[in-house]
Amino acid sequence: MSVKLDVDSLRALKSVADHGGVTRAAQHLALSQSAISHKIKRLEEHIECRLLTRRSGAPLLTETGERLLGYANRILALHDEAAASLSRRSLTGKIRMGMTEDMTSSGLAQVLARFAHVFPDVSVRVHVAQSLVLQEEVDSGAIDLGVMQVFADDVRDDDTVLFRHSLCWAKSKDFELPPNGPVPFLAYDDRCFYKAWLVENLATMGREFRTVLDCSSNAGILAGVEAGLGVSIVNEEHLSPRMEVISDGSFRTPPGIVYIVRRAAKPVSNAVVTLGESIAQEAASGDFLRIAL
Repeated sequence: MSVKLDVDSLRALKSVADHGGVTRAAQHLALSQSAISHKIKRLEEHIECRLLTRRSGAPLLTETGERLLGYANRILALHDEAAASLSRRSLTGKIRMGMTEDMTSSGLAQVLARFAHVFPDVSVRVHVAQSLVLQEEVDSGAIDLGVMQVFADDVRDDDTVLFRHSLCWAKSKDFELPPNGPVPFLAYDDRCFYKAWLVENLATMGREFRTVLDCSSNAGILAGVEAGLGVSIVNEEHLSPRMEVISDGSFRTPPGIVYIVRRAAKPVSNAVVTLGESIAQEAASGDFLRIAL
């Protein structure tokens, strides 16, 4: 007997994985928790394997669940693209979108280009800004959705998580930390939430800092660190062979960050929802949405 995989059940599995559990998956899909559990159970019965570990402290998905999730991401992406293409005239309107500089990768650009091709009657305007600025714009309704970073503790229930990364203190391998006095610090600018975290936690640090560079550009900060201007808080994904992580215990470890899609709280159009889902599907499909260096 052939195994049949229901699209709605696969979507439930994907949502559980994306949002970290049945409760948040139910909220995201506007379903009851029992409905999500039923869909997962139906999948398990069809393939005769457990998909969720259901054990405290264990990974959310079993090995089989992880394998099926990979197929689910591809199946859902094709399903939704086909459905969208066949009903492309149903989406119209304008979308105001914001993203951070490190998300201006060719992968995301291709997502936007494909969206424009499939939905020619939807106009998308994108601008680049710092995460704190984008958060304010989303909350005020100035933009419809933002692709941005937040600290892990600041993720909201209705955010769509793209991926999680770690922050670290970094310096050039040739740069020597001063034994005494303030440490030269490279800051993105006053709207940088990395810098805001440092200011809030200065009292718990074993060192003092003085800002030697204010720069809103990610590339500018990384170039400054590589050149030996000082130290900075950077995404571990951005470490180059010329940099190294500072292991000095006086530098408090920064919290982890999460890349998210956040929609405005006001009623949003189907076009906004569809674009957000398209970005999330590409992120889940692999490493297509790499962070730009």
